[in-house]
Amino acid sequence: MTSAAPFGTWPSPLTLDVLVEGAVGLSFPSVVGGRTYWVESRPAEGGRLVLVRSAVDGTDPEDVFGPDFSVRTLVHEYGGLCYAVDGHTVYFSNFADQRIYRVDPGGVPRPITPEPPAPRAVRFAAPVVTPGGQHLVAVRERHPDPDTPAGVTNDVVVLPTDGSSEPRVLLEGHDFFGHPVLSPDGRRMAWVTWDHPNMPWDESEVWCGELHEDADGHPSVTSRRRVAGGPSESVTQPKFAPDGTLLFLSDRTGWWNIYAADPDGGPDRPLAVMDHDLGSPDWVFGTSSFAVRHDGSVVGTWFDRGLCRLGVLRPGARRFVEIPTPLTELGELRPDDEGRSVVAVAGSASQPPAVVRIGAAATGEEASTPIDVLRRSRDDTVGEAYLSVPEPIEFPTEGNLTAHALFYPPRNVDAVPPAGELPPLIVSIHGGPTGMARSVLTYGIQFWTSRGFAVVDVNYGGSAGYGRAYRERLRGAWGVVDLADCVNAARHLVDTGRVDGNRLLIHGGSAGGYTTLCAATFTDVFAAGASYFGIADTMVFVNETHKFESRYTDGLFGPWPDTADVYRDRSPVAHAERLATPLIIFQGLEDKVVPPDQAEIMVAALRDKGVPHAYVPYEGEQHGFRRAENVRRTAEAELYFYGKVLGFEPADELTPVEIVHADRLGRGRGTA
Repeated sequence: MTSAAPFGTWPSPLTLDVLVEGAVGLSFPSVVGGRTYWVESRPAEGGRLVLVRSAVDGTDPEDVFGPDFSVRTLVHEYGGLCYAVDGHTVYFSNFADQRIYRVDPGGVPRPITPEPPAPRAVRFAAPVVTPGGQHLVAVRERHPDPDTPAGVTNDVVVLPTDGSSEPRVLLEGHDFFGHPVLSPDGRRMAWVTWDHPNMPWDESEVWCGELHEDADGHPSVTSRRRVAGGPSESVTQPKFAPDGTLLFLSDRTGWWNIYAADPDGGPDRPLAVMDHDLGSPDWVFGTSSFAVRHDGSVVGTWFDRGLCRLGVLRPGARRFVEIPTPLTELGELRPDDEGRSVVAVAGSASQPPAVVRIGAAATGEEASTPIDVLRRSRDDTVGEAYLSVPEPIEFPTEGNLTAHALFYPPRNVDAVPPAGELPPLIVSIHGGPTGMARSVLTYGIQFWTSRGFAVVDVNYGGSAGYGRAYRERLRGAWGVVDLADCVNAARHLVDTGRVDGNRLLIHGGSAGGYTTLCAATFTDVFAAGASYFGIADTMVFVNETHKFESRYTDGLFGPWPDTADVYRDRSPVAHAERLATPLIIFQGLEDKVVPPDQAEIMVAALRDKGVPHAYVPYEGEQHGFRRAENVRRTAEAELYFYGKVLGFEPADELTPVEIVHADRLGRGRGTA
């Protein structure tokens, strides 16, 4: 029965319990021996990551190991792909100690790398088993002091799969390595490298070499050559086709497109050219936006106005043919054993992410494509009558440019607002900042829209998915371009009559948390904000973050310390005298990417300035919250905080959060 209620107070079937119950994260599917493997992140088990495998027919999934292990690597801190399967034997990085473990059929995990000199001091990622199963190749990261970024070294190593000797160095001499892959015959190896001050999406290189064994059976890489990449070019995702051709993505045209390397060292050739990105930034190991099938055809994905498209590139063709599918988000594509079908993690605006198998018949000519769901990230979903479908929007921003976002209007079949009322708006800011807002069903957004909030998920200048020129809008301009685009997204929705300009809110995590803190400091647009592990003092952050991002700000602000004045100008805490926007701040106390002192110095500034605020720290959490109770508490506390700031009573029964200077609520900002 439909009833009238103000926006923000709508009773929602997406309760705090539903937000976390039965939910798992899904990543890194692969098919070996006809069985599909994937990684599940389980909030209900304290955020443990579990390797799961299904039967050959895709049924009866089972955990590969017991509750004493978690499959997760901390290389680059963000980690990523950290398991490999050879026949029925599994190799994986264990979160607790970062050693590689081996699991034989019917056995229990046993370590095959030495115990590190200090906990988590030696880490491994992106493992690959050599043909014959005698050796394992992996990216290695060594930390002289696991608590600091100083002296960290990265290389590629090889080790015997029986653990009979220590890892030996295959590749070294660059700051970073990624994507090690072997040719089908095991005679060649390709990889990606990049060096400070670049991030992999700024400037990187694909290399290839011959893999040989000496008289003692020790592998080495010879005849190394740079295949592609260099100044102002990002290359990624090298893969060998069944015939041995090396494929990779390059953004040399301004878009990540697919190329084939010449086996004789001649110029590479584009396989298909389009003004769309087939790739995405290498924040984690194992990104895979295309898969090569047995016949040499390529199944790939690309971004179009924030939505993901699926297509096939047949041998000899010059363009991808789109495959009809209801999916709007696809990633981590990998072929099955026979190279006929493709597995992926995929979803849509009405379906949460799932591990799926995309049928072998897909050629781009069929009216429909068979898609089998092997594992959903949720067993139950809220009915579509309560789900807000994202609308890709474009809006004007600074410099006579256009920026992009996904807009979610409020939706709840059981509630209607009073006549003439407009909804409050949450401006949501993705991390990175070289990341992107995605269109897959996210209960973290629907939690708000089903209660009567509008949400705009902003792909500000600097976001991925819109080409290199769009990504580079943020060069030297972090804290300026992203902030302006978020403000202009809100103003656009106010000006077009879709939201209430007096009830604008803003939230984001990591880099999005930084933009949130900038918005609360440098603008008077928002009534309140929520920062999850955001950067408050860029001058401190640049000296305490981890190796992978330790030079990231060179491109976002300028080289440190030569441009120290820019860092100070863009640091919210350095301008605490301008603070007036109420804030709630969430922080993991084991975060190595944005350490807790970033939250604590901001909380101190808010306290000293007399600005209403709340601080919610979490023991045992790192960069992002993985435990069900903390995910639930974050949503609950943020809703409670917004209710107090905007003066409404949510329909939910909420456990209060302590608001410092609560008596000053109502004196802040918030008019677009």
